[in-house]
Amino acid sequence: MAAVGAGGSTAAAGPGAVSVGALEPGTASAGETGCGQAVGSGVGGGAHRRFKYISLAVLVVQNASLILSIRYARTLPGDRFFATTAVVMAEVLKGLTCLLLLFAQKRGNVKHLVLFLHEAVLVQYVDTLKLAVPSLIYTLQNNLQYVAISNLPAATFQVTYQLKILTTALFSVLMLNRSLSRLQWASLLLLFTGVAIVQAQQAGGGGPRPLDQNPGAGLAAVVASCLSSGFAGVYFEKILKGSSGSVWLRNLQLGLFGTALGLVGLWWAEGTAVARRGFFFGYTPAVWGVVLNQAFGGLLVAVVVKYADNILKGFATSLSIVLSTAASIRLFGFHVDPLFALGAGLVIGAVYLYSLPRGAAKAIASTSASTSGPCIHQQPPGQPPPSQLSSHRGDLITEPFLPKSVLVK
Repeated sequence: MAAVGAGGSTAAAGPGAVSVGALEPGTASAGETGCGQAVGSGVGGGAHRRFKYISLAVLVVQNASLILSIRYARTLPGDRFFATTAVVMAEVLKGLTCLLLLFAQKRGNVKHLVLFLHEAVLVQYVDTLKLAVPSLIYTLQNNLQYVAISNLPAATFQVTYQLKILTTALFSVLMLNRSLSRLQWASLLLLFTGVAIVQAQQAGGGGPRPLDQNPGAGLAAVVASCLSSGFAGVYFEKILKGSSGSVWLRNLQLGLFGTALGLVGLWWAEGTAVARRGFFFGYTPAVWGVVLNQAFGGLLVAVVVKYADNILKGFATSLSIVLSTAASIRLFGFHVDPLFALGAGLVIGAVYLYSLPRGAAKAIASTSASTSGPCIHQQPPGQPPPSQLSSHRGDLITEPFLPKSVLVK
């Protein structure tokens, strides 16, 4: 499930989240304006830098650990748990957590909480119903990820899943009439090429493969997951633009729909088997670790993502690929051959290029051309900086770098 981040956006915590009000990939962050020097200084600037490093660590660990933990739990010998039950449990825990946080915001006053939820969920039912579609898609996406990770090595999935950047960009162009820079289009082409190379390596038999794994099914599942992630993130932004609501309220609403729709999916796909063997059949400490990671990892990302600019998110994605690959070698005996290394390298490079602000190249050129005098982007005291948003109004706003959760999914 995607988690809703501050401002209403969603981010892929685990695979997936989107955060509303976050930075546009085509524009510089507040700390990247001027000649690349951070805006603000002193104690506040130091604290902000520390939070940025903390957010980087959280994004990397959550992104890599969710994929690795699912892969580990799905490949353990013995009884295999039902993935649909894990999706439902994650939604239940996430919803309960958001409910407790809202309860704390109301200072423990049950009456105020009930009145607030009645107004936000029932009286404003139109806004609530708007979340049904993205919640349905995110529930489908979570189930598809289990299928994909069960049939693909963790490192291969991590690389291939970056296609969500491509799908998010395309849906933003089609549905929101956004424009991409030439560099971003080139990076998307590079991204697709890198993923194709990795899949060619996988199809060519890159290393031993368990008999119960189907790489074709895994690829189909990850592509469908990327398509659903891109559409849901853009659709979520489109329908909720301008609406109010706290991060925890939005995630509670998503959790309500996610739980209901997850139960429907459980009944349709594995209802008979679950009824015969039990809801928690095959649950081990490793499985509970996956459920807790899905439930709380995305919420944690929703909290810290506001401290991360787009370059930091792109860097976190790149580090997650490297970390997943290194851990896969150690845990699963994954073999990195030159073809995989080439494809993964192209994907990492594409993610970095895509996350660069549009004015980065011009800023570098201006800095190298003039070594003295005031920065060309500096503004006299009291005057606002030149508007970049007006010239980049069509840039992509949706955050494709986060695991399905800022939303939390």
